[in-house]
Amino acid sequence: MGLNLLNEFVNIDDCPITESSFVNQCKERLEKHGALIIPGFLRKKALRKLIKEAKENQGKAFYSSSTHNIYLTPRDKSLPDNHIFNHQIISSKGCITTDQIPENSGLKIIYRSILFKNFLSQIVQETSLFEYDDPFSSINIHYANEGQELGWHFDNSSFAVTLLLQKPLDGGTFEYVKDVRNSEYGDMGYETANKIVLGHETPSVLEIEPGTLVLFRGKDSMHRVTPTIGDLTRMLVVFAYNAKPGISLSKSAQKTFYGKVAHNN
Repeated sequence: MGLNLLNEFVNIDDCPITESSFVNQCKERLEKHGALIIPGFLRKKALRKLIKEAKENQGKAFYSSSTHNIYLTPRDKSLPDNHIFNHQIISSKGCITTDQIPENSGLKIIYRSILFKNFLSQIVQETSLFEYDDPFSSINIHYANEGQELGWHFDNSSFAVTLLLQKPLDGGTFEYVKDVRNSEYGDMGYETANKIVLGHETPSVLEIEPGTLVLFRGKDSMHRVTPTIGDLTRMLVVFAYNAKPGISLSKSAQKTFYGKVAHNN
């Protein structure tokens, strides 16, 4: 899949993803801030087409609302209920899965592009990137209607790649606090995390407009998306990759996130 096809969707003129100077700038910004924002990554015509496509498929979305702790793990019964580890957060959204996105969609062209994967792998310092082995998890579109939100949490993966298609009239703000914990050394960051949840810590805010590509390291940086305000749905694409081939989301996770289970993996 060459540059000409990718150029129909990605604004290569302003985002020269094959040029080493641009790649190095992106890599440095991600390392320094824990987040990389590339505004205008999508061409305007492509953005309009992808918004239309996402709206047409919104009726297929699986909507869920759940409670979880900020570590996305089960409760620890050895700790009191009011401990930050056991504090429950609410998250709610709609989601469509990879198999529900048309094969000729620009999202699949971008996601599968060798040039795009090479660009990402250089920035996140992985040798190669692979799609999920199950039919659901590689590309998701998240829909947040009025009142829906993504509560405070840490990611399980070392990095996340997202594309904002449509922002709401208000709310839907991405907030984060960098390096709250150190997962590599087992430092859970309880004190700072508790301050964040109580609103005693001022988070950083990512200003994200439609068509923006975002890379975020959320494994140790606590983050959330505030509730959508108004009747315009927030629509966000999640590109999920693995550093190794042959990985599938567990069947229990598939059921939780997508309301269905793949039977061919």
